[in-house]
Amino acid sequence: MKRQITDAFTDFFYEYETPRQVLVRNKKVGVVCRLVQLIVLVYIIGWVFVYEKGYQSTDKAVGSVFTKMKGVGYTAGINGSERVWDMAESVFPSQGDASIVVMTNYIMTEHQKIGKCPELQGKYSCRSNSDCDQGSLKRTGHGKMTGVCVNATETCEVLAWCPVEDDHNIPDPALLLSAENYTLFIKNSVTFPLFGVSRSNLVEGIDSNYISKCLFEPNDAPLCPIFRLGDIVKLSGFDFETIARLGGAIGIVVDWTCNLDVDLKHCKPKYSFHGLYGNSDENDTARASVGYNFRYAKHFMEGKIQTRTLHKVFGIRLDIIVHSLARKFDIIPTLTAIGSGVGIFGVATVVCDLVLLYLLPKRDFYHIMKFKQASTCAPIPESEECSTTTQLPKE
Repeated sequence: MKRQITDAFTDFFYEYETPRQVLVRNKKVGVVCRLVQLIVLVYIIGWVFVYEKGYQSTDKAVGSVFTKMKGVGYTAGINGSERVWDMAESVFPSQGDASIVVMTNYIMTEHQKIGKCPELQGKYSCRSNSDCDQGSLKRTGHGKMTGVCVNATETCEVLAWCPVEDDHNIPDPALLLSAENYTLFIKNSVTFPLFGVSRSNLVEGIDSNYISKCLFEPNDAPLCPIFRLGDIVKLSGFDFETIARLGGAIGIVVDWTCNLDVDLKHCKPKYSFHGLYGNSDENDTARASVGYNFRYAKHFMEGKIQTRTLHKVFGIRLDIIVHSLARKFDIIPTLTAIGSGVGIFGVATVVCDLVLLYLLPKRDFYHIMKFKQASTCAPIPESEECSTTTQLPKE
């Protein structure tokens, strides 16, 4: 046992393995080897360096988005009243953000006061007071039930803002179709911290004179930061009249993909538009909850009684999404890509060895030629030298 441990210890320190080069003249193996090397070479050059830009380091930007909507809307009421809507009333939030909502339709309930009134017909119907659970608050109701059944409407009485809102009849067509001509101004700034580069979508040639006259068009004015709302909806794949009635959402993507190895002026934004959800007869498959809407109220005092006007707003939500990726030459990823590519070339050797040692008819001959053990030798009598002989098998 002691001798075995000693031999193992000695072999570990005093043995050395070195690769043996064997030149094999075989057409099949040669073609397989070169084919595998060609595939690896195409992968390294085509995928790693050309497509994935493996010789460059990357960085994502930090930035901000500022928006401003301009335009005037007009509606004519059922009773003949006319109204003009400016941006302070029809754009939310009014201060400009990366996500804004433009009102295109609405239901207005005026002069609401806290009091007792019946629920809408068809909601919480009753035939007697026992059908109305006094003091309960229903999730889809308008207020607190008083326990009284109103015979005129056959609905439960509630303590709420009265009269309660009736949103069963949504105006069709939308009341603010004039919003189609609103314009959206987008100002976006990005910074790539790793490279110390800052850019704005107001690139070279985009000055105040140009902005005052331009309107975005994918082919003729792709860098103009002013967008017509109707064009945004059309480019997203929606129809304006359809989406304006119930509302929806559209994503505006500002793409900053920059190669900083070339002149910085070529680092420019590209705009694209995507319909996120709209009406059920278009691209949206979520028929259970169609469109986009929310409510807000304007409070005032009428005499000494608090009063409000409730608006249910249907609108187009615009989400400005910034995508960014900058690349620049870096010696470290370049050497890493080259090193990994050289390592992958070893795949050709592995494949060819498998063919040589396991598939070809002369595999036994190639196995002996490839692997040679020189760990033992026959000692020459009366001498400390060894006699080493190599016997090759007969083919």
